[in-house]
Amino acid sequence: MTFTNDKPIYIQMSDRLCDEILSGVYKDDDRIPSVREYAVLLEVNTNTAVKAYEQLAREEIIYNKRGLGYFVTPGAKKQILKARKREFMKERLPELFRQMQLLGITLKDVKNEYNATFGE
Repeated sequence: MTFTNDKPIYIQMSDRLCDEILSGVYKDDDRIPSVREYAVLLEVNTNTAVKAYEQLAREEIIYNKRGLGYFVTPGAKKQILKARKREFMKERLPELFRQMQLLGITLKDVKNEYNATFGE
């Protein structure tokens, strides 16, 4: 995984795990890689992976079964979608609208591009 400088690495790691849950790699009650396995996979310090897992556990995206590892909390996908949609609407969409206005891009232009991209 290539990390960017705009967010701490542990947040990028938790975002990746959430992406994997959203895409169906991990489903409700599935075991996810151990902290060490994930750290090795992403080539990061184990302490960084611990921070990512702790954050996800606080957000109730994953839970720990003592001695067995971490698992996806039932309903995590729905929770992630809700949080990501809220973030998109409050943080990304206003900037997108500002750029559209500056560049003279209309909603019709966006719809046409969307249809060309997704074939709808």
